[in-house]
Amino acid sequence: MTKRLSLLLERYPVLRPCETELSGALDLLVAAYRAGNKLLVCGNGGSAADSEHMVAELMKGFLKRRPISSADLAKLEAANDPDGKTIASRLQGALPAISLASPLSLITAIANDIDFEMVFAQQVYGLGRAGDVLLGISTSGNSRDVSNAVIVAKALGLGTIVLTGRSGGTLAPLAEVSIKVPADDIAEIQELHLPVYHWLSTELEEIFFPE
Repeated sequence: MTKRLSLLLERYPVLRPCETELSGALDLLVAAYRAGNKLLVCGNGGSAADSEHMVAELMKGFLKRRPISSADLAKLEAANDPDGKTIASRLQGALPAISLASPLSLITAIANDIDFEMVFAQQVYGLGRAGDVLLGISTSGNSRDVSNAVIVAKALGLGTIVLTGRSGGTLAPLAEVSIKVPADDIAEIQELHLPVYHWLSTELEEIFFPE
């Protein structure tokens, strides 16, 4: 158990039953990022907001400023543009992540032309590559558009993580790692999802941007 996981479970003891799954989710994400892959995140309603929230923590500094690599810094400083050095000083290291809940025009096109239950599956098919990871968030565990996305992800060789409530619904058996927070009320489930993805974001930032 990492120090930060221990601190998370001390602060949220209700999450102790999820310890193994939390570690498993982190391992999947670390392996993906070390191999140069990316994270796709999806969910509906409040879980869509959580998808965007987690992506925001990964694509720029979260708890610390992340300097870009020396190689990228040199490329920008060598560019024949006086703004290159200024831009380099403002950029921050990123862990590639995409919220599938965000592209409104694409989502409505898929919903209108195909079926709403395919809004995430179609994006996974278009964007997902073997070695990437899909994180599906659903308080009920029964969101059909999320489960369809997980099925496509598995077929394409993506790692799969789902974040649900206590029951896990139909999603839990589909995923490689299923984090079922021990709560039944929608608001309570959402309140427990936040510290889970904040913990994952913090751990990833510390591993990939230790300085």
